Amino acid sequence: MKTIFLAAAISLACLFHPAFAQFPAGGGASQPKALPGTAGDQSPKGSAKIQGAVVDSASAKPIEFASIALYNKSTGQAVDGTVADEKGRFVLNKVVAGEFRILISFIGYQNKTIPNISLTKGQDLELGEIKLASNVKTLDEVTVTGQAALIEEKVDRLVYNAEKDIAAKGGDATDILRKVPLLTVDLDGNVSLRGSQNIRVLINNKPSTIIASSVSDALKQIPADQIKTVEVITSPSAKYDAEGSGGIINIITKKNSLQGLSLNVDTGVGNRGSLLSLNGSYRKGKAGFTLGGFGRGIYNTVTKSTLDQTSVVNGESTLTRQTGDGSSRGLFGQYNLGFDYDLAKNQSITAGVRYGVRNFITQQDLITKLMKSGTQDVTSGRNVESKNLSGTLDANIDYLHTFKPQQEWSISTLYSRNDLTNDFDADLLNGNGNLTSRQKNINKNLNQEFTLQTDYQTPIKKNQLIEFGAKGIFRQVNSDYNYLIAESTGGYFPEAGQPSGELLYHQNIAAGYSSYTYTTKKRYTLKGGLRYEHTFIDASNREGKIGIGNYGVLVPSVNASKTFKATTVKLGYNRRIQRPGLAQLNPNFNTANPQNITIGNPELRPELTNNFELGLSKTIKKTFVNATFFGRITNNAISQVRQPSDTLAGAIVTTYENIGKQHAYGVNLFANVAATSKINVGIFANAFYTTLTGQTVGENGLSQQIDNDGVNVSGGLFSQATFKNGWGAQAFAFMQGTQIQLQGKQGGFGFYTVGIKKDFKNKKGSLGLAAENFLSRRYTMRTELNSPQFDQISNVYLYNRGIRLTFTYKIGKMTMDAPRKRAKSVNNDDVKSEGGGQQQQGQGGGQPK
Repeated sequence: MKTIFLAAAISLACLFHPAFAQFPAGGGASQPKALPGTAGDQSPKGSAKIQGAVVDSASAKPIEFASIALYNKSTGQAVDGTVADEKGRFVLNKVVAGEFRILISFIGYQNKTIPNISLTKGQDLELGEIKLASNVKTLDEVTVTGQAALIEEKVDRLVYNAEKDIAAKGGDATDILRKVPLLTVDLDGNVSLRGSQNIRVLINNKPSTIIASSVSDALKQIPADQIKTVEVITSPSAKYDAEGSGGIINIITKKNSLQGLSLNVDTGVGNRGSLLSLNGSYRKGKAGFTLGGFGRGIYNTVTKSTLDQTSVVNGESTLTRQTGDGSSRGLFGQYNLGFDYDLAKNQSITAGVRYGVRNFITQQDLITKLMKSGTQDVTSGRNVESKNLSGTLDANIDYLHTFKPQQEWSISTLYSRNDLTNDFDADLLNGNGNLTSRQKNINKNLNQEFTLQTDYQTPIKKNQLIEFGAKGIFRQVNSDYNYLIAESTGGYFPEAGQPSGELLYHQNIAAGYSSYTYTTKKRYTLKGGLRYEHTFIDASNREGKIGIGNYGVLVPSVNASKTFKATTVKLGYNRRIQRPGLAQLNPNFNTANPQNITIGNPELRPELTNNFELGLSKTIKKTFVNATFFGRITNNAISQVRQPSDTLAGAIVTTYENIGKQHAYGVNLFANVAATSKINVGIFANAFYTTLTGQTVGENGLSQQIDNDGVNVSGGLFSQATFKNGWGAQAFAFMQGTQIQLQGKQGGFGFYTVGIKKDFKNKKGSLGLAAENFLSRRYTMRTELNSPQFDQISNVYLYNRGIRLTFTYKIGKMTMDAPRKRAKSVNNDDVKSEGGGQQQQGQGGGQPK
């Protein structure tokens, strides 16, 4: 298979290269026009060459767009120049023989001069890595350090640097993701990218089975203050898994690259949650160890709800009115042990084990009144306790061999296991509030997967890169569910007429890809690739085999960008696949609320999406502006189908079918202003027009097509400031407008937070105080659903006013040691899952290999 994809990549190279034959084959960028004394195209041309790479002296990361100026040593005049590419590489071609000096500069870094450059005719001078130090100066005992921009624009992604979020202490990953441009996070923690929840969330480029079950629950396990950056990959290349029609969100946590021993202690307490985190590391020479644990508890989370619904079954109308009072509590933990070792100068091995635990319990007291014409009204009560429990294990071993810069080979393995329990216990009450019977739904799930992949990349000449690899995923999902009933006293026994059963679902995926990147001296970049994935499915239940066929998909992708005068233009196209996740497949009847029943469909097929985008980003003095226009076309979409129950009066049953079409066209706008060196202000807005097409059951019992369309709008702003003596402040606000759904619309919501922080004088500790939604007692989300057979209006009242006090302290003394390149890790992004909320929640995504 490698031979096939290597041939495909070479074909792409032959296809793309002639189109850019007019550009020199240099690895740098266009020559600056404003260098003093630069002769530009009129300068003398020779046959010598100078090349090298610019990196950060502390992190050893490439510094893209660094300026390189070549000066004649005797005259002092600038004779040539260029700008480093996204890898920090630069090339000066056709340089005349002579004596020169080189000046390297970039905003936020100290200038560096290489004084004695002596070139002979035809010489190819390799300068290697040139390290720039951060620009640091002291003023009135306040240290000002050059920092990365809040938002960074890459060829296929947007990077949000979250390290400076002073309000993050005591929060979780959802508190950070709410502030990332292009993303929307609702009050339940469900994440959308440009209006699509068919995304994949990764942690340090790695997947986890817990995320496949629920993104919103998984994000609660990640402490916000441990997040370094968030990458939003809107146009994944062929190197990434084909899964995730909406895109990829990669959360990069803080890593320790220092020598020595350290221990960080973080704790916080608030009116709705508390946390305790201990993270230690030890590094000496070639070996490094990390050991950490994080625990977070949530409490005092109260909700109230109302439901008014009219449904028609067999010509008979039923009016349902329901009120509910609820609360939730939970304990979340994550524990990790890591090891890395440099086998040789160019070889490394990485291993790790991570265990996550989730114990999330919700309590809801429901009172339901059913009214039918010509019959007596019936009032009943139901007190329900739902348990969402899981234990997740991820273990990986990775090997990386680097032959030379940009030429490397890796082998990666990953084993993941998630034991998931999603049960409920219900007390059934009569109209007088007396207990009449008890009901229990037991739903056990086990999700296991093993992944093996290998990847290779190598440069071709100085401005081209070819990548190819293969990957296998072996996944097994087991679900066992049943219903039990009991009298008001006594033991449980199987409930007659209620569904029970099991699902055994094997899903194996074989994939291969090839990708080709071509960069010109004039800052054109073109990346094209092909990926093929074949899925093998074997599913069965108690009745026998479920007829689901195997399928293959060919996924092309093309990304192009051009940078000029601090402006970058990007154009991208990709095709993505979205496989159904456990929530959509599991045939368990979830009747925690008998008026809203959900059931999965194990016969679901994947959905395919074509994505288009055109982006423009520009830096205007101290302001960074980004605008992206996008289109998303999905056919055979996995859509929710709601219809009244023909056995339970007033109930609505929701399941999933491949019957939908979802088209979205919109724009994302973002601007960040560095008002001063200490104050940043940002504003963002997302707007898109969507059309939805699906099917439902009409009043005559036959299938009927339904359509809906409308505009979805959201936006927000944030600001951050640092002051003398270690003080800092931050504010954030977000507003989500009405969301269009296939059978109605969901109401919007708002969220805001402010925080202050005080660093101790020795920089080893800090105190923080943050408050959110403190001006209002509650927020209301109103959802309206309708079809030929029912009309439903529901309101959820959220009480999420909060305040928290945090403390952090660092123990240990470390010395700086630039990190070596570590082995790559496995990334899986091939399932769509339920995240909660009123609408279809899908998570998928892609990641490297």
